[in-house]
Amino acid sequence: MRMNQVLVALSGLLLLSACGSLIPESAPPPIQIDPATITSARLAGVASGPSVAGLGMAQPDADAALSAFIESCPSLLRREDRTGLTRPEDWREACTAAPAYRSDAPAFFKTYFETARIGTGEAFATGYFEPEIRGCRMRSPGCEVPVYAIPNDLVREWPAGTAEAEKTGRAPLGRIDESGNAVPYYTRAEIEDGALEDRGIAFAYAADPVEMFFLQIQGSGRLKLDDGSVMRIGYAGQNGHSYTGIGGVMRERGLLGDGPGKYPGSMQGIMSYIRENPAEGKALMRLNESWIFFTELTGDGPLGSLGIPVRRESSVAVDPRFVPYGAPVWLDLDRDVADGLWIAQDTGGAIKGANRFDTFWGAGEDAREIAGGMSGRGQALILLPKGTVKRLNGK
Repeated sequence: MRMNQVLVALSGLLLLSACGSLIPESAPPPIQIDPATITSARLAGVASGPSVAGLGMAQPDADAALSAFIESCPSLLRREDRTGLTRPEDWREACTAAPAYRSDAPAFFKTYFETARIGTGEAFATGYFEPEIRGCRMRSPGCEVPVYAIPNDLVREWPAGTAEAEKTGRAPLGRIDESGNAVPYYTRAEIEDGALEDRGIAFAYAADPVEMFFLQIQGSGRLKLDDGSVMRIGYAGQNGHSYTGIGGVMRERGLLGDGPGKYPGSMQGIMSYIRENPAEGKALMRLNESWIFFTELTGDGPLGSLGIPVRRESSVAVDPRFVPYGAPVWLDLDRDVADGLWIAQDTGGAIKGANRFDTFWGAGEDAREIAGGMSGRGQALILLPKGTVKRLNGK
């Protein structure tokens, strides 16, 4: 494939899910549709795109995507598609045939899929990755930033006085206070100041609070322990407070840009500001009141929203209202490194709306570099089982 990656998003949140991507916020995505009225791909409009054969799909790209697609098939065959585009039975033929095409992946996608453009197809993509930072299993000098599991007092409960008419969907996350009332859970600042210190739920510690902050945004990562081993941690839950992108705050304050004294609007630029301005940086991070709880993972990769590992240069986070989980996605962006075929396997708190994507780049310094600066615009196509667009448009 191109050399792709994965967020955070946040959306984190999944989310929140695994991905809570740091979005380079110096170039916000254009508003394509009214999110208040267009809440699914079907409502955004679905049109036929070019033939799959005409996409110019490369063999290595297709090989990686086919493997990821096969892993996603169990979800495709049982999960309700919130986009309004497909039904589980629509995917059965392709999923059944997929393993036989491992030696000719491009032929598989050409045989079983057609392309569809959602709305205008105008796409915006960011990147996320799996950070690796220094950590330890037990607190020690220089390794004191707690990695918390989900606390047992984190509950979903409607606050007292909530009108019955307002109790729609799931109750908000919070905790029960000493008076028996449901109140918001502890914020990032309160947790950093020790609100969970004596709960016994810290199963590891990180050495660098700035690196740990950005690992929380990514939603998963690796702790390189003192004995040389690596502990993989993944998203387990969130404290119920909304995510605030500190890059957006910095932009509003005039801190990002190309001029003197300004910082690049990338993860690397934001981290530089925080490290060079420790007091202001700490206050800035605390504006993001969202806190992520983790669990230790034992598989071969960070888990996405489907509960399967996301893969470098193959997995992409999407808004599941606009892209079916497990569906192939074709990106053609002004960042060529992200061009090609991806499989929708994750989501994130910041990944909202039609044609909004967060590409996953794996682990390592190159992954950090690519994901941290990823901000690509162009066109997106969803690959759907043949006959889907005709059925949707009543032809």
